Amino acid sequence: MRIISGKNKGRHIVAPANLPVRPTTDMAKESLFNILNNYFYLDQVEVLDLFAGTGNLTYEFASRDAKSVVAVDIDLHCTNFIRKTIQTLHYDQVSVIRQDAFAYTAACHRKFDIIFADPPYQMENIDQIVQHVFDNEMLKPNGWLVMEHSDEHDFSEHPSYYDHRRYGRVNFTFFVNMTEDSSETAEKE
Repeated sequence: MRIISGKNKGRHIVAPANLPVRPTTDMAKESLFNILNNYFYLDQVEVLDLFAGTGNLTYEFASRDAKSVVAVDIDLHCTNFIRKTIQTLHYDQVSVIRQDAFAYTAACHRKFDIIFADPPYQMENIDQIVQHVFDNEMLKPNGWLVMEHSDEHDFSEHPSYYDHRRYGRVNFTFFVNMTEDSSETAEKE
């Protein structure tokens, strides 16, 4: 895997072969970041990377100077690899949490600008992640949840559905929090 842009542009990262992961392809990742660049100043976002795996997306956000990135994965080898890599790359804004993504999102009340979730394609009930994110109001106003998934899933009926893109076998569904922040509403009045 390679970092596409930012201060570590072009840097190749070699993950151990025994990690139980399916990293997002470079083509799909580049397309995703082209979309995100049109909607966000990536050096000003707070990001949550669920099912972080090798940390592929975590490094990409950190290389682009995201304010903060939280990488969550349940696998000890994955979280250890991410910790080692962020130390090597001096990504001080990244924190790594070893926890089940479903449990994390069920209990989390922190708000993010972008949440990226890349569960294993064969995993069931991934719609619970979407439910937890919106039930716990984990997105800031106009914040995005991006789900990577197989062709088997269709989220187009969800009330916060925004868009769907397909790159080969990789599907991204975008959800947007269209609610206004109550503190912003109070300031406007």
